[in-house]
Amino acid sequence: MNRPLPSLLRAARPLAVLGVAATLLAAGCSSGDGSAPGGGSASGGKPQQGGSMTFAMPPNATPNWIFPIGTPGHSASYNGAIRQQVFLPLYTFNGNDSSKPDIKAGAAELPEYSSDGKSVTITLRDNLTWANGQKVTSRDVEFWFNLVKYNKEKWSAYNKGQFPDNVAKFTVVDDKTFKMDLTRAYNPDWFTANQLVRMSPMPQAAWDIQQAGGQVGDYDRTEDGAKKVFDYLIGEAGKLSEYATNPLWKVANGPFTVKEFTTTGQVTLAKNPKYTGDDAAHLDSITFKPFTSAQAEFNVLRSGGVDYGYIPALALSQQKTIEGMGYSVKRWDGWAITYIPYNFNNPEMGPVFKQLYIRQAVQMSVDQDTISKVIWHDQATPGYGPVPQIPPSSYQGEGQKTNPYPFDVEKAKALIASHGWEIQNGVATCTKPGTGDDQCGEGVDQGTQLKFELLTQSGSTETDNMMQELQSSLSKIGVALTIKSEPLNSVLDHSPVCKPADSTCSWQLSFFGTSGSWYYPAYPSGEEIFATDAGTNLGSYSDPKADEIIERTTSSTDSTAMQEYSDYLAKNLPVIWMPNPAYQVSAIKNTIGGVEQDPMAGMTPQRWYLVK
Repeated sequence: MNRPLPSLLRAARPLAVLGVAATLLAAGCSSGDGSAPGGGSASGGKPQQGGSMTFAMPPNATPNWIFPIGTPGHSASYNGAIRQQVFLPLYTFNGNDSSKPDIKAGAAELPEYSSDGKSVTITLRDNLTWANGQKVTSRDVEFWFNLVKYNKEKWSAYNKGQFPDNVAKFTVVDDKTFKMDLTRAYNPDWFTANQLVRMSPMPQAAWDIQQAGGQVGDYDRTEDGAKKVFDYLIGEAGKLSEYATNPLWKVANGPFTVKEFTTTGQVTLAKNPKYTGDDAAHLDSITFKPFTSAQAEFNVLRSGGVDYGYIPALALSQQKTIEGMGYSVKRWDGWAITYIPYNFNNPEMGPVFKQLYIRQAVQMSVDQDTISKVIWHDQATPGYGPVPQIPPSSYQGEGQKTNPYPFDVEKAKALIASHGWEIQNGVATCTKPGTGDDQCGEGVDQGTQLKFELLTQSGSTETDNMMQELQSSLSKIGVALTIKSEPLNSVLDHSPVCKPADSTCSWQLSFFGTSGSWYYPAYPSGEEIFATDAGTNLGSYSDPKADEIIERTTSSTDSTAMQEYSDYLAKNLPVIWMPNPAYQVSAIKNTIGGVEQDPMAGMTPQRWYLVK
């Protein structure tokens, strides 16, 4: 899930992210063997103009959003990767060189921060226009900002106290320049990598309307107007089958436009003939093909039916055969973590999940080494905390590096028993309710049983096997796990942030990490996923100390803040830490060049080309 992805600068101090870029490169996340970066043609070749290609989506991944403001259920990383080819973000990064934004792929020049860190001034690039011929201006950025400001509770990336709350004033300086006064001084590295990347100019002169056929106005500058405009645009964004024909989405400023966008997930982007930037597409079109399972994709790959696909872990023994068919095979590692959130607000199991000893016992029942080696065929890395485990970085604390909760079902079983649980008919049952050291804990009633329900994404044999392994391990400590599989979008839709009284709060555990659960920006802080009331803190985890540490990671330039965050959450267990799989093992036809596999799961398909 990336942020959406989940994706700096002329600042007052050097960038901390320089170290990440160096480690990513040192760890081999981009190719150093003479092939195109991350894959593609071995010769590199001279870019050819024209032609088309097909790209295989992950199992059951179906793009379902094009609007530059995401809402819950529409935050998968592939939505953002496709959308920014049509509507340019203010800034985006290439994880193979995260020391600075990829300026050609964005809409603005490097940001300039004031010496006190309390304001930032941004200038848009000169040559960008919308497809209707109008210039991309500061007013277009203000339009995006106002819609987010007045509809922030509906924005999937909203985190109380963060963007847009941390902007005290937005000022249009001129057509190309705008300034944001901030509520206080922030770490410029964090603010650019984690806040400014969310912003995107939107065509105010075409979209600032309240209903179909309505007159364009400055409605976004009032709360009531901004709400009406937002509701109208969100309604239009829900009509996937009309993406290719709706005049709203024709007003693009990116290197591609939408040619096809089906409700089943197939998307075709066509080269934008009206693009005026300096990062124009080489190809005439790219089709993103959905698949119901990794095996279904692999069957098509073996027939040569996709140009850029992937090999499931179970089929890696066939790598030589695939290479013999004219493909280059490359592992695509991600700057990511994988986890299973607990729903701490679930009315039935929430009080159980809030007991740290329960979470410790569950974590000790995850055989990460076996899952990584046997189920993922060494294409996954055990994960022990909130900072990506690989490549090693200065952000990772010593406590996370050495697994705080090694696999030990006997120790886990004893831990549960020591807190007033007895195994009855194979299921641990609370027999000593109360808040004492040897009792079940606050809110856990007499007779409560450790019966958990897990909602998991379908389409991956590795994920299915991993969940069955987890089910087996948990049964040994008295936890009965029921597994329900659904397509990825359904899993995300059915495990929202919720309150205990909400009808949508029936979910207990949720897994959406077949290709990694969360892809970080360059600065891997956790304000979006682990801070109290964060928009993508799906399980409603809340811990005052965690909040205090997370706040320091966003405001302090002291590197120890991130290390403390890493250590504390590795031990406090806001989620079940799981092995992080490679994003995929890619198979790319040797007739394709210009491919660079971004550890942050971004894509720049405008730079892909055919080679003779």
